[in-house]
Amino acid sequence: MNVYDFTVKDQAGNDISLKQYEGKVLLIVNTATKCGFTPQYEELESLFEKYQDQGFIVLDFPCNQFFHQAPGSDEEINQFCAMKFNTKFPRFKKIDVNGKNADPLFVYLESQNEKGKVIRVKWNFTKFLIARDGTFLKRFGPTEKPSSFEDDIINALK
Repeated sequence: MNVYDFTVKDQAGNDISLKQYEGKVLLIVNTATKCGFTPQYEELESLFEKYQDQGFIVLDFPCNQFFHQAPGSDEEINQFCAMKFNTKFPRFKKIDVNGKNADPLFVYLESQNEKGKVIRVKWNFTKFLIARDGTFLKRFGPTEKPSSFEDDIINALK
């Protein structure tokens, strides 16, 4: 099993197979627009623009589970990110990452780690680096700025 086995919802609620990103290096992020880490959108967009021609894509999954820091509608979140941070990478429908309504993609991602046990997402801007073959490479916590793991992205693109 890998991330290409999952289907997610776009902002309009349409099913999107992650198989369409096969062969790409992915950075999957749960985000929020009213969080202290929201400025990370700027670095995420910068990395996306810098490496997209080499096959790198950021996949943005807004989540309102952590102190309701993504309160807007999917459209409002998209407008905020486009206007404030000029983001162009794909953004999907707002999801839960934990609990009984957790998106299956994040249930899977939480089980992928070096420790071999489920590690729940604890906050906004948890980032998962995915190899071209759809397998998990590395997890980065909310406090880890995207620019701090640029070398990991470069290595995954090789």
